[in-house]
Amino acid sequence: MVKRKTLFIGAGAIGLLLVGGVLAAPILVDRSLNKVYPPSSKPVSRQALALHQRLWIADLHADSLLWQRDLNQANGRGHVDFPRLVQGNVALQAFSAVTKTPRHMNIDHNGSDTDNITALVIAQRLPPATWTSLLARATYQAQELHQLASRSNGKVTVIGSRAQLRNFIAARDTTPGLVAGWLTLEGAHALEGKLDNLDMLYRAGYRMIAPTHFFDTDIGGSQHGLHKGGLTPLGKQWLVAMEQRKMIVDLAHASSATIDDVLNLATRPVIVSHTGVRGTCDNGRNLSDAQLKKIAAQGGLVGIGFWSTAVCGKDVTAIARAVRYTVKLIGVEHVAYGSDFDGAVTTAIDAAGLPALTQALLDAGLSEAQIRRVAGENVRDFLLKNLPDDDA
Repeated sequence: MVKRKTLFIGAGAIGLLLVGGVLAAPILVDRSLNKVYPPSSKPVSRQALALHQRLWIADLHADSLLWQRDLNQANGRGHVDFPRLVQGNVALQAFSAVTKTPRHMNIDHNGSDTDNITALVIAQRLPPATWTSLLARATYQAQELHQLASRSNGKVTVIGSRAQLRNFIAARDTTPGLVAGWLTLEGAHALEGKLDNLDMLYRAGYRMIAPTHFFDTDIGGSQHGLHKGGLTPLGKQWLVAMEQRKMIVDLAHASSATIDDVLNLATRPVIVSHTGVRGTCDNGRNLSDAQLKKIAAQGGLVGIGFWSTAVCGKDVTAIARAVRYTVKLIGVEHVAYGSDFDGAVTTAIDAAGLPALTQALLDAGLSEAQIRRVAGENVRDFLLKNLPDDDA
């Protein structure tokens, strides 16, 4: 059983970041934490490559904005940049903002009294407001994605509404290789305890928010927190406010009690953006069969992760095994990709390596129709139904 997720920024790395404000230190941390396992799968067949190019691919989770790379350039670090998304035939990538993580974080037991990200933003020379404000960190990362898209010469766009997604789909049909991003937030602690800040995050472009990340918050309990409780009174107000704005709730990292509370109170379907399933990888980070069935029964989506704590393996075969299990348990229409690219994890592939996963899904016995749904059509159709109507 896997007991710990890779440390986000260990104590030694934080020390390196703080020594004289060395500018190169964040690059070294990025390189050390966001790796790809050596390939161990068989070569991708012509059949799989041909199928892969016909897919409409979407991924529900990447933390790439945290690392301050120029995503317009193929930089060789981490898992994601726009050229690699194009190479992997990715149409839609969720970019999640991380605003705080506990030191020595693990999947079992974390407090909220330490923070890795402060050292990182200072070392990256971000604006002083981001040094002390989680909300400022979230809005800064949103601005960064918009600025990167504006410098992409029309190759990348940011979507925040059904109309924008429809327009992007039509544009990509005529111009293959276009990429869209949408903004998600890993943990409602970025609200800083004020529901009014939800409007600021909405205006910044965020359309999906998780109540928790690696520690319990004033919104609800984390599966990795100290108490692992359910939604707080503020959390119940937050859920109503989210639904009023047609913002999507992400239950990745939520405690069992928080998952139950959200599903009992929600009137809209939810997403679990990046997870594993206990049926193939039994640890506290992953979802039980009962949880999977509840999420699917309410029309939700489950993004299967690409890292070893999620799938108990270091290659695409392990990812395909988790996908196949979940498809059989809750139906193909509820399963998606949730890579956790650039999330301080080592993954089986990077964005450019996605054809290998298509091969693994074929080898696992999934049909072309099933692969099309899991690879991205489920996410596309979910967002076409559940994003706000208005232009962002």
